[in-house]
Amino acid sequence: MKIPVSVLVVMYSPSGAFLLIERADKAGYWQSVTGSLDLLNEPPILAAQRELFEEVGVKAEVDDSEAAHLKNLSAEDLKQPLVIRPWPKHIQYEIFPHWRHRYGPGVTHNTEHWFHVCLPEGFVPTLAEREHVGYAWLAADEAQERCFSTNNAQAIAELAAKI
Repeated sequence: MKIPVSVLVVMYSPSGAFLLIERADKAGYWQSVTGSLDLLNEPPILAAQRELFEEVGVKAEVDDSEAAHLKNLSAEDLKQPLVIRPWPKHIQYEIFPHWRHRYGPGVTHNTEHWFHVCLPEGFVPTLAEREHVGYAWLAADEAQERCFSTNNAQAIAELAAKI
């Protein structure tokens, strides 16, 4: 059973394009990297690092210092590649009914922690074949429109305003 605590990792390039990946289990569902904690005591930032590697093949450093929080970073700081940083922000949302069978009985909500990572210009992801079937680099407005998750679209909008 999945733990109802997850991560969202918004991926972008120094030029401001956003990388989305298409889910294999739901055609037309585009998103940033997401995933649940593997263990109850797994720190969300380490889950974000793990999911980034598993889903798109990126090995990134972690910086969860107070200075690395989104509100404290300049547009130039945000362009440092391959460093996962916290927003820090977390939201709670209702799990789509078609995915509730993955969780324990009676679980209807998930808490999602937000992170971001800048990827090198021209980066080509190595997709986890069982999880994703396609990718696209998009302008912020296009990425927001393509996301099936309104939370993911909101995260892209907030980050686009900073970079």
